[in-house]
Amino acid sequence: MREKVILVCSECLSRNYVTTRIKFQSNKRLELKKFCKKCNTYTIHKESK
Repeated sequence: MREKVILVCSECLSRNYVTTRIKFQSNKRLELKKFCKKCNTYTIHKESK
């Protein structure tokens, strides 16, 4: 089963991306390096609750 996850920029706290992940495989929060349109740079995006 997959669940939707919202990714939040660690610098400006804007919610930029929505992705999915497998619910039962990982207990950690997802962290990806993505492009933030507000910051205009590549920053770490973390999974929000």
